[in-house]
Amino acid sequence: MNKILIAISIAVLFTLALSLPLDSISGREKSEETAEYGNHYEGDMLLNKDQLDALSSPERNGLINEKYRWPNKTVPYQLSANHTKEQQDYIEVGLKTLESVSCLKFVRRTNETQFVNLTGEADGCYSSIGFQNKSQNLNLQKYEPGSGCFRLGTIMHEFLHALGFYHMQSAYDRDDYVEIKWDNITPGMEHNFNKYNSSVVTHFNTTYDYESVMHYGAFGFSKNGNATIVPTDGDLGKIGQREGLSKKDIWKLNLMYECENTVEPEPEPEPEY
Repeated sequence: MNKILIAISIAVLFTLALSLPLDSISGREKSEETAEYGNHYEGDMLLNKDQLDALSSPERNGLINEKYRWPNKTVPYQLSANHTKEQQDYIEVGLKTLESVSCLKFVRRTNETQFVNLTGEADGCYSSIGFQNKSQNLNLQKYEPGSGCFRLGTIMHEFLHALGFYHMQSAYDRDDYVEIKWDNITPGMEHNFNKYNSSVVTHFNTTYDYESVMHYGAFGFSKNGNATIVPTDGDLGKIGQREGLSKKDIWKLNLMYECENTVEPEPEPEPEY
């Protein structure tokens, strides 16, 4: 009898899986993304007043403004005692990775008053945008290394925010590359899909990057398990990842901080007529 019940259960689950739309999110994908889709601006960004003003005023600059770049290409940071030694080590792997592809330096804080203060509060992963000229928090909720806020790509994602990067899908030309499925977005969360004026965000002379570690996944802020961001060609598998930096991420980071570039982004394919 137990074998029959198990067989029936498997059959039911298989049928339900087949009935899911192709743009629906799996349970694993949802749990992997949840940590970045919190209650801050666009889920994980802490904006100061000038940056909030820049959202409505094209006369102000955000990421383009050089006052948000770290002086001397050096970022002091302070680890949190709330993180385990294993988690601290994983953070430093992410920082060493950023150092390895740029001329930036991440150094343990001694007596600096302008630094990134790592915290481990239980409310997701988030960061200020760019240099704040004071102590600024970067929160990584405690997860096992390799999951949640402690995916290596997520650690670098949050530190790229701290270095001055916004989300990829906020770009002024994003509608040429992705379609926002407004009907699938959790009510009240639509602002997380705003675009920035071209005076606020720049591609640094590169093209739109589906593979950027700064791109939302397809299901960010979904109310129903269906995709909220769909590439214009419908290929959900190619947007957003938290495994590592894309070539264009590295290219833009080095242009922003005037480092010698060690990679060249692949050229866009010629349009078909």
